Amino acid sequence: MSTNGEFDCIVIGAGVQGSFTAYQLAKRNQKTLLLEQFVLPHSRGSSHGQTRIIRKAYEQDFYTHMMKECYELWAQLEREAGVKLYRYMATCLHIEKLNPYHQSPSLTGWMEEISVGDGAFVDITAGVLYADRALKTVQGQFEKLGGVIRDQEKVTDIKPGPVVTVSTSAGVYQAKSVVITAGPWANRLLAHTGLQLPLKVVKINVCYWKEKVPGSYDVKQRFPCFLRTENEESKVHIYGLPSNEYPGLMKICYHVGSETDPDQRDKQTDRSDISILQRYIARGFPGLVPEPAVVESCMYTLTPDEHFVLDRHPSHSNIVFGAGFSGHGFKFGPIIGKLLCELALGEVPSYDLSPFRIRRFQDKTNSAL
Repeated sequence: MSTNGEFDCIVIGAGVQGSFTAYQLAKRNQKTLLLEQFVLPHSRGSSHGQTRIIRKAYEQDFYTHMMKECYELWAQLEREAGVKLYRYMATCLHIEKLNPYHQSPSLTGWMEEISVGDGAFVDITAGVLYADRALKTVQGQFEKLGGVIRDQEKVTDIKPGPVVTVSTSAGVYQAKSVVITAGPWANRLLAHTGLQLPLKVVKINVCYWKEKVPGSYDVKQRFPCFLRTENEESKVHIYGLPSNEYPGLMKICYHVGSETDPDQRDKQTDRSDISILQRYIARGFPGLVPEPAVVESCMYTLTPDEHFVLDRHPSHSNIVFGAGFSGHGFKFGPIIGKLLCELALGEVPSYDLSPFRIRRFQDKTNSAL
């Protein structure tokens, strides 16, 4: 079989997780190919858009611990590239079972403003990541290290073996190891390897709301990001970011969506989440027009417990995957890239990955594990 190239590692999917994985592999002197089915940059998956919330405060200790190093890795990338990737701004967190490594009583005015009431916490290290800029930056650093990006190449087959063969719409490649970070398309690619995971893809309506008085909720006024939970399971349902990416428009979204096919995303027209947000904004944000000015689309790939999947294939240890980032994975990109790189190189990972192993789904997967 003639091939278009031989590599140490092939990473499939150039979203934030795949791009950071490829970057980490290139830093380890691995000849690495990063494949993407769409033309870059694109808005078809889960890593696009201008902003994401970054925070350390989590109910689960394992996330808080990972985020400590993750902040360092974000800062390292900023220094390497000479690009500003995030902005600190205290974030109000209304989570009943939060791991409160920092609390502050000084949030009173903000709490009244965003109607979170009692039991709010504030994460003084939190802020906003510039998502599109971060993705472009890490891909650029990967290429500076000698990495190869091939976009508009859809993977059509993966043949496991001591050397893995990856066929695309444009060629055939071989590598000692493969990392699959394909977001909503993860199970379609894993099917080539005889594995399926309990992943559900949902479409999220990303909504922006117009300020009645320009600047009222602006980032320059130090208005915070916020996360609001509505039930005892402490799952975030509503989150918001100050006016920044679109002048005069505040980003407030519902963290829940309706199931969709990633290739038919725009046929999913459920707006029940927008109705919930309209009622919430009318009640809690009198300074916003309670009708979204802009609605964009994103997709979450959810696991049943909403924790990530970071693991090696049970039958092919040189095939590694990261999936199911469940709408809260972007901020972890640098550390997930490091962990998937370690797995691809056959190393012991830097963190305990037991919360992320597929064995927790053993009774629910369609494959013998």
